[in-house]
Amino acid sequence: MRDLVYPLCALLAGLLGLVGLLALLRGDAATLVLPLGLPWVGSHFRLDPLSAVFLAIVGFGGFAASLFAVGYGRHEPAPGRVAPFFPAFLAGMALVVLADDAFTFLFAWEFMSLTSWALVMAHHREPGTTFAGFVYFVMAAFGTLALLLAFGLMAGPQGHYAFEAMRSGPHRLAGVVMILALLGAGSKAGLVPLHVWLPLAHPAAPSHVSALMSGVMTKVAIYGFIRIAFDLVGPPHWWWSVVVLVVASITAVLGLLYAVLQEDLKRLLAYSTVENVGIVFLGLSLALAFKANGMAAAAALAMTAALLHAVNHAVFKSLLFFGAGSVLAATGQRSLDRLGGLIRLMPATSALFLVGAASISALPPLNGFVSEWLTFQAVLVSPQLPQWALKFLTPAAGAMLALAAALAAACFVRAYGIAFLGRPRSPEATAAHEADGFQIGAMALLAAACVGIGVLPGPVIDALAPAVRHAVGGAGLAAQGGRAWMTLAPISDNRSSYSGALVLLFVAASAVISAALVRAVASRAVRRAPAWDCGFPNRRPATQYSASGFAQPLRRVFGSVVFRAREAVEMPPPGDPGPARFAVSLVDPVWDGLYAPVARAVDRAAERLNRLQFLTIRQYLTLVFAALVLLLSLLTVLR
Repeated sequence: MRDLVYPLCALLAGLLGLVGLLALLRGDAATLVLPLGLPWVGSHFRLDPLSAVFLAIVGFGGFAASLFAVGYGRHEPAPGRVAPFFPAFLAGMALVVLADDAFTFLFAWEFMSLTSWALVMAHHREPGTTFAGFVYFVMAAFGTLALLLAFGLMAGPQGHYAFEAMRSGPHRLAGVVMILALLGAGSKAGLVPLHVWLPLAHPAAPSHVSALMSGVMTKVAIYGFIRIAFDLVGPPHWWWSVVVLVVASITAVLGLLYAVLQEDLKRLLAYSTVENVGIVFLGLSLALAFKANGMAAAAALAMTAALLHAVNHAVFKSLLFFGAGSVLAATGQRSLDRLGGLIRLMPATSALFLVGAASISALPPLNGFVSEWLTFQAVLVSPQLPQWALKFLTPAAGAMLALAAALAAACFVRAYGIAFLGRPRSPEATAAHEADGFQIGAMALLAAACVGIGVLPGPVIDALAPAVRHAVGGAGLAAQGGRAWMTLAPISDNRSSYSGALVLLFVAASAVISAALVRAVASRAVRRAPAWDCGFPNRRPATQYSASGFAQPLRRVFGSVVFRAREAVEMPPPGDPGPARFAVSLVDPVWDGLYAPVARAVDRAAERLNRLQFLTIRQYLTLVFAALVLLLSLLTVLR
């Protein structure tokens, strides 16, 4: 079954991605109504430029994941629990972005949630998987409830469930709808404090599923917010952007602070998804602010930055999860402190993972830099906004974005250095082997996309222009593809510009010149000497930097304030050759401050309500009679 499902999914997902890309380039809309769903209403589907962007993300992301799964699936311990739900998950995401009425959207949204939950629970016998599935299920239900209320308010008393009717109808509670959309889509995308399911579900799911959930499903959630806030609910109010801006800024920084302290590689990648979702929503908040104030060009710039970062994150985060999956298949380990030295045993995986790490760290000339640079350009336009709240908050958000970018670089220097460099830290790492051709091919495809979009961003930005116009109106961003040296100038030529091609040329020339100088100047005489060992000749792997040791400076700067980090060191007494012990304790402020009290309250209420199971028949009849009297009394009062 596995040998048939994944190739077929790769074929269909690739076709789906091509359909989305072609529809985006055409720039028009196509609709379809099927006699399914609600009676006399049917199921409405629409493919317009905005949905085409995310359909292309679903298609090409699904193609890469399916191609990777052809090889990775051979290491899957429970293929019968993964293969049946994998194509259903892809279909659910595609239906969400094509839905054109509230019933079809919510049905597809729930279908996407349930199939992804089944994939998370595929390894249900492993420790922590059941808890991860439970938390994911609860957060998914909360998000669906919020979206249901949002669509109910937009439908109004007439019950107009079609999106076309919602666009034309007045919405008195538009601000409430926006908040509900932020809660519903944010719970699926991973906005703080609704992010708690990501670090639990992503490590529990198979790696190709983790790539889909992190790289693609979170983009479907972002699509849901854009569709409601920019299309269905009507003209935005400027204060909406304040709410989204604050949440997005906190999400971007807190996600990286979580990530930089993790020792589980997949958990680290899950938290970095939180950061990148925050960056996308930061761009969307600026687009809301500019659109509300009639600044069409600035709104187009911010929306372009948000959509481009959504595309870029789908590319490099899928690449990184594929790399983590290859490492997991080769070693059976996710802990950074159990890896090391993989660059010699898995050279192709190491090189491709490095491309993804550099991309997510926003290093030029790769794609992650372009979208974050465009987001900074949008921040620099913010002083033109008339509201003082935005004048103060937007520069602060820009500073937090810069902090997040610096933390991302530190996070992935740590992840790559500990996992791939140095000496193997465990027997499993010593016995690692290179991934197969399908896994390497999928990663190479995404690595090429990272380089291609980074060096040639102009055509990609021009391709996104119809979707940008559809979301914010106006003429959109000026064409970027035909400029000299493929230079980007989103505002004006004399204000800001960037050329990925020139940066790549400079990097290549610097490497060639440096190599030539070293070859010309260095002596050809062979000299042998013992390596400098910093005064400590012990060559055991345990003497290397650990993941915890690498993160210690950041943990002491930020962790003691945000996570109440505490370090405990136990040294043996003098003359005792026993080992020293070092332990770090962290407190999750979101979980302990928000979710743990709710869980304890629910447990206490459940324990008290549990007594109802042991009542006598007379007590049950008394409760039924009391409930009947109460309902009749309420009906009398309401009349």
